[in-house]
Amino acid sequence: MDLLSNLQLAFSVIFQPGNLFFCFIGVLIGTLIGVLPGIGPVATISLLLPSTFHLTPVSAIIMLAGIYYGAMYGGSTTSILVNIPGEAASVVTCLDGYQMARQGRAGPALGIAAFGSFIAGTLAVIIIMLIAPPLAKFALRFGPPEYFTLMFLGLTLLTYLASGSMFKALMMACVGIFLGTIGTDTISGLERFTYRSYTLMDGLGLVPVIMGLFGISEVLLNIEQSMKREIFKTRLSNLFPTLRDWRESILAIIRGTIIGFFLGILPGGGAVIASFGAYAVEKRISKHPEKFGTGAIEGVASPEAANNAASQSAFIPLLTLGIPANVVMAILLGALLIHGIKPGPLLMKQHPGLFWGVIGSMYIGNVMLLILNLPLIGIWVKILKIPYPILFPLILLFCLIGSYSLNNNIVEVMIMILFGIVGYLMKKFEYEGAPLILAFVLSPLLENTLRQSLIMSHGSFAIFLTRPISLVFFIVSIFLLGSPLMPGLKKRPKGGDLA
Repeated sequence: MDLLSNLQLAFSVIFQPGNLFFCFIGVLIGTLIGVLPGIGPVATISLLLPSTFHLTPVSAIIMLAGIYYGAMYGGSTTSILVNIPGEAASVVTCLDGYQMARQGRAGPALGIAAFGSFIAGTLAVIIIMLIAPPLAKFALRFGPPEYFTLMFLGLTLLTYLASGSMFKALMMACVGIFLGTIGTDTISGLERFTYRSYTLMDGLGLVPVIMGLFGISEVLLNIEQSMKREIFKTRLSNLFPTLRDWRESILAIIRGTIIGFFLGILPGGGAVIASFGAYAVEKRISKHPEKFGTGAIEGVASPEAANNAASQSAFIPLLTLGIPANVVMAILLGALLIHGIKPGPLLMKQHPGLFWGVIGSMYIGNVMLLILNLPLIGIWVKILKIPYPILFPLILLFCLIGSYSLNNNIVEVMIMILFGIVGYLMKKFEYEGAPLILAFVLSPLLENTLRQSLIMSHGSFAIFLTRPISLVFFIVSIFLLGSPLMPGLKKRPKGGDLA
């Protein structure tokens, strides 16, 4: 009965006209962003975050969530037609999707990508509804020591799974923790690293930081790259896959959904690792692995299912534990905190409308995306032709307006520009922004739970080793941090290694 009553609550929230409208706006913008190469969901959500502060918390999170999983849908269009991924998780779709387009099968490739994404998204929502309540009940056993070690484990996992150097990822996490300490100490009331700036007394704002790191820097990076877009000219007919296509794809979609769902829950895992992992599994178990890379429909179906399942399962640790699994979830955590809502095990009890409304919006959003993606492919192709000299100045203007209108403070605009330059340099020298932002968002929570734990133990760090759950998290974190020093233990291969 609980499941039925939860379903009833979910659909009663999402079918409110305002929430339904913002769900549609979110998935529409998400699809558009997925279609346009070089922007991505992180930069888009960063840019649009200020516009959600005047909405209700439910409408704001529904719209931002729609942008995230909507971008996963839209990314397949450019991968198949232009051979340029709209966002990072669609990189692997280029391998077989573009080859299918060259063989005159762009229609079935786009069709199976849309249907596979819909099936994966729907299955992911059903699994979330089943496992989220018991996980939230289990999390009620957590005290400050468990939360501290869990957040420490999350940051450790993120650095361990980083695509580049683990040392660089650790450096970025440390920088993020430092940035999060800027402002007035909530316990002692002392100012830290404010340099007598009234703006910094409240700490660095999340919006200027992320708009700079992911919005401004992305524009600066793309300006210096001459990204040539040559849309493969083919007739977009027969968007519905044949029975043979379905026979070859259905198991790949299911396997991709399962792989994507569980990798999406892991901090640092996310849609990118899920899509590469699903493709690698399909290639390994296929009776004809030589077909992959030459236009195998399974090579489109599986990664597209995986990245959509991963984008939705990432909401589980955020909503039930209050721990973001990736950068987008960190931004959503910041949005919830700005609205005065603390995600975690009590969210389901204190704000059931928000929790189940977001879950319900994912199902309705998946239906909307299926309707948007197939009939409107011709429009998305025309949008691809928007020249960058027009697109990028508009993004910069939106960044400037968004950061200034937040508090009418020119200092925050300067902070945004500074972090834009920093983000550009980070990308040039291959330093990842994800550990920095995750650590920045978690830093106040990390510090408060550490202090609460030490107050409980009268200053003894042994409290983290005497509580079973905390001890397990701590041991796993130390093992991951020390694994590069252990002979025989190697980091996972980079995403590009699909052999």
